[in-house]
Amino acid sequence: MSHPAPPTSPPQPGRQPRWRVKPRDLGWRRWLPGLQTLKHYRKEWLPRDLMAGLVLTAMLVPVGIAYAVASGLPGIYGLYATIVPLLVYAVFGPSRILVLGPDSSLAAVILAVVLPLSAGDPMRAVALAGMMAVVSGLVCLLAGIARLGFVTELLSKPIRYGYMNGIALVVIISQLPALFGLEVDADGPLASLWATGAVVLGGGTNRAAFVLGLGTLLTILLLKGNTRWPGILIAVAAATAVTALLGLDTRAGVVVLGELPQGLPAFSMPWISVAELGAVVVGGLAVALVSFADTSVLSRSYAARLRSPVDPNQEMVGLGAANLAAGFFQGFPVSSSSSRTPVAEAAGAQTQLAGVVGAAGVALLLVLAPHLLRDLPVSALAAVVIASAIGLFEITDLRRIHRIQRWEFWLSVVCAAGVVVLGVIPGIGLAILIAVIEFLWDGWRPHSAVLGRVEGIKGYHDVTRYPQARRIPGLVLFRWDAPLFFANAELFRDRVLAALDASPTPVRWLVVAAEPVTSVDVTAADIVAELDEALAEAGIELCFAEMKDPVKDKLKRFGLFARLGADTFYPTLGSAVSAYSRTHPEQVEEADDRA
Repeated sequence: MSHPAPPTSPPQPGRQPRWRVKPRDLGWRRWLPGLQTLKHYRKEWLPRDLMAGLVLTAMLVPVGIAYAVASGLPGIYGLYATIVPLLVYAVFGPSRILVLGPDSSLAAVILAVVLPLSAGDPMRAVALAGMMAVVSGLVCLLAGIARLGFVTELLSKPIRYGYMNGIALVVIISQLPALFGLEVDADGPLASLWATGAVVLGGGTNRAAFVLGLGTLLTILLLKGNTRWPGILIAVAAATAVTALLGLDTRAGVVVLGELPQGLPAFSMPWISVAELGAVVVGGLAVALVSFADTSVLSRSYAARLRSPVDPNQEMVGLGAANLAAGFFQGFPVSSSSSRTPVAEAAGAQTQLAGVVGAAGVALLLVLAPHLLRDLPVSALAAVVIASAIGLFEITDLRRIHRIQRWEFWLSVVCAAGVVVLGVIPGIGLAILIAVIEFLWDGWRPHSAVLGRVEGIKGYHDVTRYPQARRIPGLVLFRWDAPLFFANAELFRDRVLAALDASPTPVRWLVVAAEPVTSVDVTAADIVAELDEALAEAGIELCFAEMKDPVKDKLKRFGLFARLGADTFYPTLGSAVSAYSRTHPEQVEEADDRA
């Protein structure tokens, strides 16, 4: 997924507020960053925020409607899901530039849940999507309060790219029937693609709808990144005007949005049945993962861009509060937007007041002019969603990954294929499973080495890389490059025994270079105790060097430190070698004679 890269030049003076207040000095107010923004607000920011909010309004309306339709919901609820989250995030969100709302990355996830459960009932779909927002909001909110903002860092770039590329493909496939002016009944992305292709090849395309949709798509893509000419607004306005002037809805059968209900979002409990709860909870969890991964990446990008701090935990709280409010006010799950946020920035937004003004503009449209978008073609809405989904693709960095580490590239491809073939939610589950396996793999089968001294190079080095390295007879220096835990403890023992068997001389001491060992669990401690017992029977003393104090503390709790003895732990490899030299001088002299 493409996000704006940090610039090499410093930001303009006064571009963003730069105050830094320590969280402990704020008390409960640290959970409400918007209050701090208001407290330090400068009057010279107001004209910029007002203008940015007005510009944002013009984009929020068609995009909100388009993503609602793409999610299987009536268009009006996309505007409800725009108004409320913007207001809530302005209070709870830490970023002063991010714009939240319906997003193409979530549309496929929402559709995968509401489409089979709603059975064509729009009000049922609204309730299901609202409860997904509540679940997602609660998950993000609780995770933020528990300071679990680091969890998305467990997803590597290739895996994150994979599932987002897969979601982008699913979104595009889901919008193709609307783009061609068709109605296709198919289960799953591949079946939908096949059915759409069959109808198109059979001549079933509504040509007028397709021309409007294609023209909208090309206009958006051509004007993408142009700050003077808002492509989405121009394209949608043109498609609406052409449809209205030529009467294409009646003359050519072009499906249009129709009259929007007049009124603002109201509090509504999204009731669902117990039978639907399982699917909604799973969908809400998937939404929470995708939305926070997307938001955290975008938040970090703009934090670097604007030289301002970022708090991933508060970002979770802000996102959770926005989703929770959306769920209770007739909305559906929301995320940050990588297309609307740059619009706000380019228009001069200084704070979240720009988002508040944008929300107010959308609300006024619903109250004063709900008929304005009556002739908006559904094919044009599909084009808006497709254009946004195209922006989700990450190709450039994947080429780099393919060049430097091909197995991670293919890992990304597998994740993308899983989303397309299995469906969005199972595909995301597959991506998480692969992430866990990838996370464990390096620790499960880590690198280890026998060390020796190399002439002219300080320290001790891997004898397989430096065959000329000198080893002291009777002493094996063994380095383990990972935490010791249940999954690799037996491998540790096996490799230690293999290193002893491969020693060119009978072994008296084994010194484990433990500086890379950052943790030890009970299983690993027990295996080390068994290893010590076996080595003692063979007349070999087990020692450790450079072990970190927190790891020693764990060994003390396990009783292993006392069993091995404090004198078997050395601060450095050099001190361990010196101790061996003092206790076995004949071995050292033998090595010196050979040298």
